[in-house]
Amino acid sequence: MNVSLKSKKRVVLPSRPSPPSVDHILEDVSGAEPGDPVFRILQRPQQAGEAEQTFRQCRRLADVKRQLQEVEAVLLRQREHLRATGRGLDRDVAEVKSGLC
Repeated sequence: MNVSLKSKKRVVLPSRPSPPSVDHILEDVSGAEPGDPVFRILQRPQQAGEAEQTFRQCRRLADVKRQLQEVEAVLLRQREHLRATGRGLDRDVAEVKSGLC
């Protein structure tokens, strides 16, 4: 058997853009919509404890996201296990049917 290996061409990726300037960042922050969750804290004075509450809420959301990703991984493994079991059952059913005929 003749197996030939093809060499892969190296893909040249575009260069990374330069980071934004301080002026550009300040322009983005000042032009943000009032409801923009990323900049909402910067656009109004903080009340006592509000920053801590916002931090806890962000932390809680990050924890929930991580838990969801873990559950997704478990469900994907279980789904594949169920599919494999289903294929095995299909083979067994076909074997039983062929033995009855």
